[in-house]
Amino acid sequence: MLTAPIDHPLNLATQSVLTYGSYLVTAVLLVIAIVMGIRQKTPFYVLLIVAAFVGAFAEALYDVGMTLWFYTPGLWTTFTAYGIPQPVWAHSGYVVLYAGPAMFICDRIAKGLTATGLYQWAAIELACSCVFEMIGINGGLYEYWGPHAFRILNYPLAIGMLETAQVVCLAVAAAELRRRSTSHWPLLGLIVMFPCTFYLGNFGAGAPMIIALHLENPSMLMSTICSAISIGFALVLIFGASKLLPAEQAAAVARRPVPSHLPQTA
Repeated sequence: MLTAPIDHPLNLATQSVLTYGSYLVTAVLLVIAIVMGIRQKTPFYVLLIVAAFVGAFAEALYDVGMTLWFYTPGLWTTFTAYGIPQPVWAHSGYVVLYAGPAMFICDRIAKGLTATGLYQWAAIELACSCVFEMIGINGGLYEYWGPHAFRILNYPLAIGMLETAQVVCLAVAAAELRRRSTSHWPLLGLIVMFPCTFYLGNFGAGAPMIIALHLENPSMLMSTICSAISIGFALVLIFGASKLLPAEQAAAVARRPVPSHLPQTA
C-alpha cells in the first residue's frame, strides 16, 4: 500500500518563489477585479476572488481524495487537517488558478461568449494548470503520491482535466447567477458556489479515479481505466456547460423551425 512521503525534504527556494509570486499575481488580479467592478458597477469580480481565497480552506478534502501531500519539513503552513499541513500559498494558488481564469471567462460570457470561445478558454486553463502544478511538483513542493496514471512530468493529466472542468462550471454558474440577480446581495452566494462547483468537478467527475486511488489493493491498470473515465466525465461537463451559455441558448432558439400554423415573420 502506497503511503504519503511524510519525511520528503521541501525545496525552500521554490516555496519562496511560488508563495511570493502567487500572492503578487493575486494582488494584480484583485486590482483588475476592482477596476472591472468599478467600470461595470458590480462587486462580482472581487467576490469571485474572495470566494476562491476562502474556498482554499477546504483544500485538505481535495488532498485526501487526490492523494496529494505537501512536503512538510520547513513548510509555511496555515493549519493542518486530516493530518495534512496546508501551505500558505494554497489560498493565492486558488485565486491564480481558478478565480483568475473564471473572472475573465465570466466577463466574456456577458459579452456573448460562444461554445468555441469557451473551449479555447478551457484549453488556456488546462495549460495554466499544467504549468503551475508542474512547477510545484518538479520544484520540490509536493507530489501526487497515489498510483496516478497519464503522468506528464510527474503531473497526472486527469487532475488538470478535472480542474479545467471545475473552472468552466464555476464560470458558467457564476455568470448565470450574476445575470439573474436583481441586486448585489445574491452575489454573496459565490462564496458558497465556489466549493460546490469545485467538488462537483473534482469529486463528481473524478469519482472513478478517486475510488481507484484508494482501493485496498490499488493497481495501475484500474487507475488507468478509471482515470480515463474521469477525463471523459470532465469533457462531458465542459461540453454540457457550453450548452448553458446565453449565446448558445439564443442561437439554439433562433435555429428552431417556426411551427407551420404560426405566421412567418419577415
